[in-house]
Amino acid sequence: MTPRKEFKPRKYQPLIIDHVIAHQRCAVWAGMGMGKTVSVLTAIDLMQLTGIELKPALVIAPLRVAKTTWPEEVAQWAHLANLRVVPLIGNEMQRVRAMREKAQVYTINYENLPWLLDYHIATKTKWPYGTIVADESTKLKGLRVTVKINKKTGKEYVSGQGAKRAKAIAKIAHHTNRWINLTGTPAPNGLMDLWGQTWFIDKGVRLGRSFTAFADRWFKRDYSGYKWEALPHAQGEVQKLLSDVCLYVDPKDYFNLADPIITPVYVELPPNVRKHYNAMERALYFQLETGQEVEAFNAAARSIKCLQLAQGAVYTDTETKAYEEVHDEKLSALEDIIEEAAGMPVVVAYHFRPDLIRLQKHFKNARVLDNKPQTQRDWNAGKIPILLTHPESAGHGLNLQHGGNIIVFYGHWWNLESYLQVVERIGPVRQLQSGYDRPVFIYNIIAKNTVDEDVIESRINKNETMEVLKAGIKKRQGGKV
Repeated sequence: MTPRKEFKPRKYQPLIIDHVIAHQRCAVWAGMGMGKTVSVLTAIDLMQLTGIELKPALVIAPLRVAKTTWPEEVAQWAHLANLRVVPLIGNEMQRVRAMREKAQVYTINYENLPWLLDYHIATKTKWPYGTIVADESTKLKGLRVTVKINKKTGKEYVSGQGAKRAKAIAKIAHHTNRWINLTGTPAPNGLMDLWGQTWFIDKGVRLGRSFTAFADRWFKRDYSGYKWEALPHAQGEVQKLLSDVCLYVDPKDYFNLADPIITPVYVELPPNVRKHYNAMERALYFQLETGQEVEAFNAAARSIKCLQLAQGAVYTDTETKAYEEVHDEKLSALEDIIEEAAGMPVVVAYHFRPDLIRLQKHFKNARVLDNKPQTQRDWNAGKIPILLTHPESAGHGLNLQHGGNIIVFYGHWWNLESYLQVVERIGPVRQLQSGYDRPVFIYNIIAKNTVDEDVIESRINKNETMEVLKAGIKKRQGGKV
């Protein structure tokens, strides 16, 4: 068994610990690799030891994090030797059995939270948790509820629309003594993301009792009537309102970090593919040279087809997953990057399934990042020269910095949070904290004059997807859409 380490907190970690203890309901915004998990566990341990909190804590997290990250974090540190973490993971029988084990902290994935609530209602058992930790709290950003009063009983109840899981959690959120939001990207797509998360802290006191009230106060609709735009005063006012309960830890204040070195690698679409691509941007369908029609019924679907064309393979039938290869330009560019890496391991991020199939066929020594812990260990041990990953699979709870410092985005997608998550698996903070004095290299393989460029612009500017898409198409078509 690996001996436990002595906890020597970094300069900012006591700030996190004190913040969590001092505020019954709060948020900690700290990036990946900043040690917020051990900080929160330390705060929980101190509160339970001193009697501030007498009930166990419940951590809600992505599946991989709930299953391994929190238990493994406790096992690392000597000062947490008396703290036990039990994951409520597996089938229903396994979860019920785990609930009966005595522990100071229980963990569960977001998908199973509604089941846990229903279980306590069905068995008529009291809600046993005194503290709830929402790890990666951006999963709660879709909440759209209001608290109403039952005229007959006088009791509050939650009403409204929104993300199913967030609504389920909302029913018990304010029946719990303490609530802690944890995330490194609190507003990946703008200020709109903050209302749902903050509601769990204060039930709408700071940002508005309803999402509508929040939106009406700090946003306006654009000319189309669909997109919300933040008013000039919104950023400053929202930050000020949240400053007492939200602690932001900026790594640049504590580490000598070098920004990643980002290199765009452009490829040209072959003439026949360019013809199909331009047709897809102009119309609702295009016809491949085989005669197979590919239809797109709206702008969103059309953008997906354009992205597929840019990568080099396009679905011809989404039900059967049939696809057709249209060019190898990105494969060739990736070959050059890997050759330039001169044996250094490389992470390659893809988006569409056909891209993965083609990458595996082209690079025989590549392996796919899966749920097996051994894959992560092999990568970090330098046994995998090319690691293929989908950004959604390389997110929370993974430490890949030991295996390398080069990442290539073969394919692109609009979600900024997913992009940031996969970058930070080997990012500057993790490199530095693991003792590696080396820069992080990011290569973006971009099909020139395509929606690839729009996606990257959207991520940089955090703009609305369709607005950037329309502007990009208009520009490429000489001002006419």
